[in-house]
Amino acid sequence: MMAIVLCVVAFVACYLAGKRSLGQGLIALLTVGYFYGILRANLLTTFSHFIFDAGLIGIYLSQKWTSSDPRDAKRLEIVQFWTVLLIAWPFFVALMPFQPLLVSLVGLRGNVFFIPVLLLGAQLREKDLLQLSVGLAALNILALSFAVAEYFMGVPRFFPVSAVTRIIYASGDVAGGFFRIPSIFTSAHAYGGTMVGSMPYLIGSWERAHTRKFRLLSLVGMVAALFGILMSATRQNFILGSAMIVVTIFSSRMMASNRILFLLLIAAVGAAALSNERFQRFKTLGDTDAVAERIAGSVNRGFLEILTEYPMGNGLGGGGTSIPYFLEGQVKNPIGMENGYTLILAEQGIIGLVLWIAFIIWFFSRAGNAFAKGVWANSRRMAWCFAAVCLGTAWVGTGTFTSIPGTVVLLLGLGWTATPMLAERTESKRVRSGRSILPELQYKPV
Repeated sequence: MMAIVLCVVAFVACYLAGKRSLGQGLIALLTVGYFYGILRANLLTTFSHFIFDAGLIGIYLSQKWTSSDPRDAKRLEIVQFWTVLLIAWPFFVALMPFQPLLVSLVGLRGNVFFIPVLLLGAQLREKDLLQLSVGLAALNILALSFAVAEYFMGVPRFFPVSAVTRIIYASGDVAGGFFRIPSIFTSAHAYGGTMVGSMPYLIGSWERAHTRKFRLLSLVGMVAALFGILMSATRQNFILGSAMIVVTIFSSRMMASNRILFLLLIAAVGAAALSNERFQRFKTLGDTDAVAERIAGSVNRGFLEILTEYPMGNGLGGGGTSIPYFLEGQVKNPIGMENGYTLILAEQGIIGLVLWIAFIIWFFSRAGNAFAKGVWANSRRMAWCFAAVCLGTAWVGTGTFTSIPGTVVLLLGLGWTATPMLAERTESKRVRSGRSILPELQYKPV
């Protein structure tokens, strides 16, 4: 019953917040996504798996998916095309008799449910971005507080051993004898990946916030994200986070004082990492044999066999999509490997994989939009780099397109940076109390 209540609460909260503004709706959705892992782990019922789904449906229903302004409609047209295309083919595959209906429905969720977030990202305006960034900063601080508690009190105190926490208890950190810290997420990888994905927006709010209070909150949120990456002890996210910092410092336009501040933050985080063996799993990146074995296990094993034996795929849910423990026994001829693109091949077949490859090529061809000059140029550049690295490394893991809430953050960035941003001007007057958490903005399409 508690899980059903939480589903209803998630739906209503995201719907009402989304009606107020896209930014507030995304804050509500990401709040549900941040807490999804710990809620699902402590509520072992069928409905606990759909808490985030309910929130996502709520924000979908709250939004207007078309614009009355012809210039804005033209700007979103190509993203709408890709959104429909990437959804239509999996729906067709779901009608094929490859897997039982319930398995196919779970697979359909994993393959299409997040795709409309591309359009939400394309519709982000400055007010939405500032609201989203403030929410991410607060959530990062909250997540770090849970991570610190788990560090000292132990992960089992927060995540009981069960079928839904297997991935947490299969992961140890570099020191041995301890688990990687998942905070309130489904796994340490989900925690670290979400922290990295939040950084472009926090950079933007730090640069664009109208008050010192919001600037300070953004800065603390970035510090929380950096420490979260270390505490998650995930090597890929460490690389992504490091790349973000390098891009920010050396390719962004910022005042010398801000550059020095970033260097001091990096020094502080680096000192913390070097003083604690549990934060040093990134050192294993120097073990070339281990890294080569990890890549070989993700890339080279089984791709051609799957392509040859299942050219049309093994059906949605039958190629590696995370299936709830109560449906695992119904999957026919389960196949898959730790490779995001092979997962698409195994479930959607060669046509689905080709569609995704074409979409990714299109995204890279739109890099000029992300690197265009503007007040959010630094954030857009970082978000584009984050998305590009995620797409480029999806072949060494299966969570790129299914992580909660990391995939939402990724797809927001994809839609936002692939679309030309509207020219906007800030209105001087404040919003009436209670209407918004930030100054009102007036938008002028160009």
